[in-house]
Amino acid sequence: MKNIYGFTLEELENYFVEIGSKKFHGKQLFSWLYEKRIESLDSVTDIKKEVLEILRNNLSLDRLKIVDVQKDVDVNKYLFELSDGEHIEAVLMRHDYGNSICVSSQVGCNMGCKFCESGRRKKVRNLETYEMVLQILMIEKELGERISHVVVMGIGEPFDNYDNLVKFFKIINDPKGLAIGARHITVSTCGIVPKILEFSELDLQINLAISLHAPNNEIRNKIMPINKAYPLEVLIPALKTYLDRTNRRVTFEYILLSGINDREEDALELAKLAKGINCYINLIPYNETNNIDFKRSSTIQIMKFYDILKKNNVNVTIRREFGSKISAACGQLRSKKEEV
Repeated sequence: MKNIYGFTLEELENYFVEIGSKKFHGKQLFSWLYEKRIESLDSVTDIKKEVLEILRNNLSLDRLKIVDVQKDVDVNKYLFELSDGEHIEAVLMRHDYGNSICVSSQVGCNMGCKFCESGRRKKVRNLETYEMVLQILMIEKELGERISHVVVMGIGEPFDNYDNLVKFFKIINDPKGLAIGARHITVSTCGIVPKILEFSELDLQINLAISLHAPNNEIRNKIMPINKAYPLEVLIPALKTYLDRTNRRVTFEYILLSGINDREEDALELAKLAKGINCYINLIPYNETNNIDFKRSSTIQIMKFYDILKKNNVNVTIRREFGSKISAACGQLRSKKEEV
């Protein structure tokens, strides 16, 4: 039985036509789901009972189950249980510009980045579109507040679940859906080049972030296996194509790992790599875990790295840290739940 939260507005309109009903009922039901936030078809008053009965027999409104919530200053981390017993995470972050949520796109991840807790535990399956949408709906309900910004940077490689991801974007961006502006949505990829090129042709102004984490192939090969398939000399031209097609700035995410990629020469090489690209670099202090040996760069080293980039005219920020008192690393809460 298909879950109703996985339908785009267009798909829902077409579904009503297929069952012999009126196309405009799709827009009405979409409004009930996302504007009125019903959780049962019993609440729908402007669609005939016999049509609603067809929906009940063929579509599900089942939700995810919140099994754990960890809270720290300006951050909540949610552990969801899916219908098959698998677990995923989502993180709510409070900013001065609104509430942002980081959602997962897969159960586990096959990209194998050496520093990543999610990648340590292999991919089980892709998330369905509805499982991504419901992360937002359920956290909004729990908070009693609106989510204004979405980043797809949780468990999984989003571009490894591309079709469901694009449907997710259409639902949350739709004015009749969650009405989250495209420029308030960001997707992060470790560098799957064919999907970056496909994404560049998508008619949505969604932000693209690249998990770079190294200034050269030598370091990147050691910590990110994807680089062996799509090395920097392939990735960077693809990003330039993306920039030409979209005229949108790219973010480079760069986790600073002590003694691995945080030296002065790494900063200089990174500045050289970024030259001529419409980008900014987001430096990320590493969240250490018990299962992985990488260590966080010192605050002094982070500031040295930042200063070198600044002096070389690179747009650079240091990501605000959240969740120092909770299982902050991506995938860490899921691992604790499933490895006890």
